Amino acid sequence: MTPLFQEGGACVSEPVEALSRGAGLAAWRQIADALESEIAAGKLAQGTQLPTEAVLAMRFGVNRHTVRRALGTLAERGLIRASQGRGTFVEAPPLAYPIGRRTRFSEIVTGAGREPWGDLVAQAEVQADAEGAALLGIGEGAPLIELVTVHRADGVPLSTARTWLPLPRFAGFAEAYAASGSITRALAACGVPDYTRLSTRIRARLADPAEAARLDLTPGRVVIVVSSVNVDGAGVPVQANRAVFAADRVEVVVGT
Repeated sequence: MTPLFQEGGACVSEPVEALSRGAGLAAWRQIADALESEIAAGKLAQGTQLPTEAVLAMRFGVNRHTVRRALGTLAERGLIRASQGRGTFVEAPPLAYPIGRRTRFSEIVTGAGREPWGDLVAQAEVQADAEGAALLGIGEGAPLIELVTVHRADGVPLSTARTWLPLPRFAGFAEAYAASGSITRALAACGVPDYTRLSTRIRARLADPAEAARLDLTPGRVVIVVSSVNVDGAGVPVQANRAVFAADRVEVVVGT
């Protein structure tokens, strides 16, 4: 029996797992297929950290460049996720994300048995442009607070968003969000105990470099962009939001 040792949370064989040489199938493709099979069979469960490139290179008897190409292919297909400074992990199945009159990130993620959290990346005071003014029902040039956030499930980033709220009504929103990690709780702290969705627009595009970095995506991956406006109980717009979801991590479900 080939001896096993533990590395990065997974057992790997040492020193070499034979590849088919001269069979017309590149070594990196064989490695990708072998790892994909282990993921499909549950040998590498969701959330499992993969061994390092060096260990995989030893396992398959190839150089690290070959391993890196195999891992890149799996990342492009949404099967694994490379997190800078932490390692490479098996992706979880897509999370069903319903969108309707009452869309609540924390409730959706909790309902799926995962732990939700939101990180405040940046905040700034800006002036409403023509589009933002129309969405929020305010004058062009009126002051807004703009937030950049990342929303996670079990620590995995599902979406990153830009959010705009009118000032001075929501002057304390950023601090409330940073403390709670929740849009709903931050709105409640600012005197909006409940809100509903006024409009939603959905499209797909490629992630820009900043979005890819925040979502732990390889460059060029597809994202789902969900632009929305929420209103308070009186029907007054309180929030315009543009959320960018990693397309392989969510399944958007539109309610009727």
